[in-house]
Order: sequence, then C-alpha cells, then structure tokens
Amino acid sequence: MSTETAVAQKEKEALFSAKRRKLITDPLNDTNPVTVQVLGICSALAITVQVKPSLFMFGGVLFVLALGNVIVSLLRNLIPSRVRIIAQLVIVAALVIVVDLVLKAYAYDMSKQLSVFVGLIITNCIVMGRLEAFALGNKWWPSLLDGIGNAMGYGLILVIVAAARELFGSGTLLGFKIIPAAFYEMGYVNNGFMILPPMALVVVGIIIWVQRSRNKKLVESN
Repeated sequence: MSTETAVAQKEKEALFSAKRRKLITDPLNDTNPVTVQVLGICSALAITVQVKPSLFMFGGVLFVLALGNVIVSLLRNLIPSRVRIIAQLVIVAALVIVVDLVLKAYAYDMSKQLSVFVGLIITNCIVMGRLEAFALGNKWWPSLLDGIGNAMGYGLILVIVAAARELFGSGTLLGFKIIPAAFYEMGYVNNGFMILPPMALVVVGIIIWVQRSRNKKLVESN
C-alpha cells in the first residue's frame, strides 16, 4: 500500500475526519434543515416567542434525532424494507415518549408550555428525513454525527428567532430584562407584533435572506 493510500485510509477511518466534521458543520449553514431545506417550520413558528422553550425543544430534537439515527443505523440490515417507515416511526415515538416523560417529571411548566409540539417531533420532517436519507445507509458513528449536526442546525435557527422575538417583543432574554429602564422612560415601547406567530415567519425569512446573500453556494443558478 502506497503512502498516499495509507494516509487516505487513515483519514477515512478517523473519528473526526474532514468528511465527518462536515456532517456537523454543513447543517449549520450550507444544508441547514430550516433555512435551506425548509423543514421543521411549524415548531420554529410556534415555540419561538421565548428563548427558553426553544432550548428545550432543541434538546428534545437533539436527543431523538441523534439516538434515533444510531438505532436505525444499527438495525438497518435487520429492518425489512417494506416496513422500514413503520419501524422508524416506532423508534422515534419511543424516544419522544422518553423526552415527554422527562419534561413532565423535571420541567412540568415547560412541558405544558411546549404542549403538543413535543409529540409532534414524531412527525418532524427533519427527524424522519435523516433516518431515511442517512441512517439507513451509513454506520452508527457517521449517523450519530449527522443527527447531532442537523439537530444543531435546527436549534440554531430556533434560538436566533426566539432571541429576536423575545428581545424586541418583551425586552427580555431567558426571562431577564435586557433593555434598560431608561429606554422606556425615553418613550421606547416593546413591539407587540414580535410575539405574534406571523413575525416568526418574517424573522425566518430575514435569516434566509441574510444567509443567501452571504453564502454564494446557496444562490440558485439561472
């Protein structure tokens, strides 16, 4: 085996090779599931009034997607192709139940605030899409990285949208007052429109516009 071939083989087998690092970094920008693939929009619109619920939703999706990817990858050769979607739904549903029970046990108020959107992780296109498109065809370690990367890309947009809406809509971040009282004394008023669901879509649209203006890879060819 030549030196170049040996180096290439070692790079390929490395836990964090350049190719595998891209599984985490690409969803943060080039292949972001929300702003590029336009998936998971429903929760991005519904739970981003404040940053805290967005962080909890991110944690739930991270757990379900990362672990779901690993489980499907490990079982990919055992699951008959005819029932693979049903098998994936069962796996995801079981993981979502775990998330729901943990929230009810340790963060009941947040569980009530997130309401049905925790259960809707089961039908989240990001989760089912990565299981079908990646975990079924790859080993468990790349599948884990892919799950973490896509969950981080999803969570990044949620937190940005929630931060903008909470800051300008309520003047707080994570419940703490950010805008000084002096601003209010000078006549500053919180923008009530920011806490309405349509404004989440507007903020996501602004993020997409900024992202596409800065990332030439996302510019559609004529």
